[in-house]
Amino acid sequence: MTPTPPEIDVAELRSALDGEVLTPDDSGYDGARRVFLGGIDRRPAAIAQVANSTDVAQVIGVARESGLELAVRGGGHSVAGYGTSEGGIVLDLSRMRKLEIDADRRTAWAEAGLTTGEYTNAAAAHGMATPFGDTASVGIAGLTIAGGMGFLARKHGLTIDNLLAAEVVTADGRVVRADADNEPELFWAIRGGGSNFGVVTRFQFKLVEVDEIVGGMLILPATPEVITGFVAAAEAAPDELSTIAGVMLAPPMPFVPAEHHGKPVVMAQLAHSGGGEHGDSAVAPLRELAEPLVDMIHPMPYPGLFEGEGPKPVFATFRNMYVDGIDVPAAEAILEGLRAATAPMAVTQIRVLGGAVSRVPEDATAYAHRGRPIMAHVAAMYQEASDGHTHEAWAKDLAANLANGDPAAYSGFVGDEGKARVREAYPGATFERLARIKAQYDPDNVFRLNQNIPPA
Repeated sequence: MTPTPPEIDVAELRSALDGEVLTPDDSGYDGARRVFLGGIDRRPAAIAQVANSTDVAQVIGVARESGLELAVRGGGHSVAGYGTSEGGIVLDLSRMRKLEIDADRRTAWAEAGLTTGEYTNAAAAHGMATPFGDTASVGIAGLTIAGGMGFLARKHGLTIDNLLAAEVVTADGRVVRADADNEPELFWAIRGGGSNFGVVTRFQFKLVEVDEIVGGMLILPATPEVITGFVAAAEAAPDELSTIAGVMLAPPMPFVPAEHHGKPVVMAQLAHSGGGEHGDSAVAPLRELAEPLVDMIHPMPYPGLFEGEGPKPVFATFRNMYVDGIDVPAAEAILEGLRAATAPMAVTQIRVLGGAVSRVPEDATAYAHRGRPIMAHVAAMYQEASDGHTHEAWAKDLAANLANGDPAAYSGFVGDEGKARVREAYPGATFERLARIKAQYDPDNVFRLNQNIPPA
């Protein structure tokens, strides 16, 4: 006999929460169950749109007692679709959006439902920022607990390097403060270890002064020499300059010359947080690699980098890794991969790290890749689910051709790829320490819909 699936008392849960509970019979259910990738189409038994940490504890308790799968969602950008569940409970943090900025102390308390764009715009009113990622609609919670890397990383470090404290609801329903002095092992674990240890409901971040930057988009024709030259120039640049470069076929955007549509380009987003003449001189070596097809580098407010997000993809396949370098054969492999791709959009993204990221001790946080200079990210976006195997094979093959150094991955960009990939995100002693902490805070693995670390 097929076992009867567990059920929950929705009426009782509704009465226990200050927030709202949606089920398949409710009019807002279909909109609430959607996540960033449109092709992920799951139907949870209930969606709890929580209002506070007490609500969060109640929902965790229901999931623990019923045995139903628990999905925790902030911005819903998980590439594996971990922000939703088929038949489980979704703990939706999107209503928790309070932000308290203390400009004098240069700190901020932010609830977990905020997006990076909302936070960045609010902080910019004070001439400040917290280093987040590069996309405004991403939730601060998932980005932070994975590590968080973006336009300020080389100057100010990862998001977790600017995290001062957090309010965490644990698997047994306790609401605890985690910082350097309180629950220090939990604080270590949530800085890179993902959602394995509890639900972070509030973050206290450090704010850094960032007013006007020199930044924007630079598009260059892609040749092996331009790709390797770009990486070398980005590595040699001052810490104030961070770059995120995508090697791809030029899309038919109106500002891209028509004769270059469909041809390989390096489409880079740059940010120099020093501004002014220093920014122009730092960007100059990149501009000199080839005649730019598009040069939108100019002084701008920092939040301007987060404007103009593209359309949401329906399906996507990703392969993430750290590499020790991009040489000419690797650059040629990237270009050959573009020629072989059949997806409507295929890209190899290159993020040059170093700087402040590398100056934090390797074991200071659960992010375990401080010494790796470059992160590469191979991705294909497509429309039909039946094409998935083809595009996954393409991404895997290209990633294999780029790999050098010890296998390693960034958990925030890893899909549902199995235990070996989790080990690559958390190698050696990092995984073992995380497993011990998991056993302390979540011995029954309630928080298992993630890059999962089973309790030791």
